[in-house]
Amino acid sequence: MAQQAYVTETDSGGSEPGRREPRVRRLLGRYAAGWRGDRRIWRRGLLTAAVAVLLSGVLAAHAHIPNAVGNLGSLTETFLPWLGLVIPVLLAVALARRSATALIAVLLPAVVWLNLFGGLLTDKTAAGGDLTVATHNVNADNADPSGTARAVAASGADVLALEELKASAVPTYEKALAEAYPHHAVVGTVGLWSKYPMSDVRAVDIRLGWKRAMRATVATPSGPLAVYVAHLPSVRVKLEAGFTARQRDKSADALGEAVAAEPLERVVLLGDLNGTMNDRALNAITSQMRSTQGAAGDGFGFSWPASFPMARIDQILVRGVEPVTSWTLPQTGSDHLPLAARVKVDTTGS
Repeated sequence: MAQQAYVTETDSGGSEPGRREPRVRRLLGRYAAGWRGDRRIWRRGLLTAAVAVLLSGVLAAHAHIPNAVGNLGSLTETFLPWLGLVIPVLLAVALARRSATALIAVLLPAVVWLNLFGGLLTDKTAAGGDLTVATHNVNADNADPSGTARAVAASGADVLALEELKASAVPTYEKALAEAYPHHAVVGTVGLWSKYPMSDVRAVDIRLGWKRAMRATVATPSGPLAVYVAHLPSVRVKLEAGFTARQRDKSADALGEAVAAEPLERVVLLGDLNGTMNDRALNAITSQMRSTQGAAGDGFGFSWPASFPMARIDQILVRGVEPVTSWTLPQTGSDHLPLAARVKVDTTGS
């Protein structure tokens, strides 16, 4: 009798005879086979690749984007981290188009973005520190100043800075914070509350014509600390003028000069700077001080707008002081989120 050969069909992925390959696996196999058999993978997706290269250039050379027209450079730098959202979109397009060229090109902005902001994705918080500081733009139109004051005081801050203080609301803040903070001073629209004695309190001229910055020496248990509180002018985005920030930029330069001339070694700057650490307009300040969020935070720590934070324009910056941890506080009646940080004033044992 003639022998008959029976062949059991196997799938292309090498699975056992008689067993069907999982649906997802089969689809992936067909997708990969499409790549292997398509000689156009290098010619497709050139536009996507071009966009990826352009994005890489913007991320890597943002400091060279001119401010001559509408302060475009500063506007880009304010929201620079958000450009990273374009990368997964480009990746999806490259995969859909089955373009090897586009896939390779998308690696460029991914690497540049991680180089710029990858450090913020890791938790750098630590235990310890000997002083907690906090800052909050309370919003002049805040409908609940008393509740806002209690909320930020609940952070346990030893030193608390408030900005955009409305004159009629100052007594409310003073009353709400009196028990926790026996020492305080208000200069113009900014104020400083402290658990420790303060001296040498004075206004800082930031070239505005009215008072929105101050300086005080706080006698902490670890030694004297110069504390600056500032609220730099607001910026606006207008169709006819772009990103208008000239007054903010002038005030930032003046504040930077004041901090540079500070005789005390240990300095903390608290306030609403209306700019991010990436914004070149704040170089006079950021070139000589460290961000507590960048050094000891967990994430980007966006503070504005409170309903959907997109930028960290409120800052806690230090010099001669070691940041230990930094965080944002829960939303209050303001359009900004409060910020807090734990620092080590006594660094002799570090």
